[in-house]
Amino acid sequence: MEIFKNPNYNFLSWKWPLICLSLVLSISGQISLLMKGGPIYGIDFKGGAEVLVKFKDVPNLETLRKQLDAQGIKDATLQRYDDPAKNEIIISLEQKGQDEAALNHARTSIADALRNSFGQTDASKVDLNNAGRDQIADRLVETAGVSSEDARTAADAIVKARSAGGLINNIGDLRSVPGVTPAIANSFEKGFSLSPYNVGGVSIVGPKVGDELRKQALFATLYALGGMLIYVGLRFEWVYGIAAIIATFHDVIITIGFFSIFGYEISLPVVAALLTLVGYSMNDTIVVFDRIRENVRGMRRESLSNIANLSINQTLSRTILTSGLTFVTVACLYFLGGEVLRGFAFALVVGILVGTYSSIAVAAPIVVVWQEWWDQRSNSGKVIAMDKAPAARQGARAKGTVKTGKSA
Repeated sequence: MEIFKNPNYNFLSWKWPLICLSLVLSISGQISLLMKGGPIYGIDFKGGAEVLVKFKDVPNLETLRKQLDAQGIKDATLQRYDDPAKNEIIISLEQKGQDEAALNHARTSIADALRNSFGQTDASKVDLNNAGRDQIADRLVETAGVSSEDARTAADAIVKARSAGGLINNIGDLRSVPGVTPAIANSFEKGFSLSPYNVGGVSIVGPKVGDELRKQALFATLYALGGMLIYVGLRFEWVYGIAAIIATFHDVIITIGFFSIFGYEISLPVVAALLTLVGYSMNDTIVVFDRIRENVRGMRRESLSNIANLSINQTLSRTILTSGLTFVTVACLYFLGGEVLRGFAFALVVGILVGTYSSIAVAAPIVVVWQEWWDQRSNSGKVIAMDKAPAARQGARAKGTVKTGKSA
């Protein structure tokens, strides 16, 4: 299937404006990183505690922040999560100490601040929105006079109902829950209460683990780039390998810059997206390089600029089809996948756009610019070979024969 019929766009005539655009995007991202003191790391990499809280009504973040300050937590980050109508926020606290006990203390302090700001007034009652199954079951045995088995069954049903809705808004709603007998329902008013919030999840990563994960993520990215440099260097001439790696670095740098500009955190799923981007961008670049290699053999009298321009046009339909369909998929993931996948999907959305752009506007132009510089330096007018020729061709090269590529 071809979207473009015999396209003849002169991409290489725009090489300098496009390269300038790449520099502007890259520098803008780096300026943002410098202004913000580096990338915004998630809990996975910086270590700390992250608490997801769902509220019955729209929470007063200023009140909560004051309570956190009163508990000695002055650098917590409060961020609205997912759809604002769900009244969910994430409380993040970076770990600055070196022991895991400090993290547990931070988690306890967050829980105390929530209780002081939004919790029940009667501390003698068990909070059905935040108590664990065993705590609920023990109180049911005391107040309802039921057996331990019946109490555990009812407690399981209450926790399940709480998880399904995120929050229990009315104790009366529990009367219809399977496993809740009339005796148990009548005991709710005596020994239980409802806080207007529910702690949906707590993530804790120690500082040593976070630091190790950050190093491993960096090495994984560098190893992927290094492996691809070796592959392209063996398959093509070294200048093509360098051009492909520069284009891939260009994609990663711009994507990370966009993360800083738009305030997204870099987490483990984002690193996975960046590694996916590295492979995707390299594959697209190699497709263009392969077509250049094929055309070099049949167009020996043409300049590399004309050959590269023709090759980009010949692969344009394939590039747009592949990138367009992938972009539609990740865009749906970004808008419909929820907050958990938002950073991962954002990396792919930006990466696919930038990766497709770089295979056309960065990788091939770098090779052409090098060729033009080499021609001016040597006045040879020869096209740089696309791959390493067998030793038998060395004599022909010495006589001035134009270098050609071997078949893929």
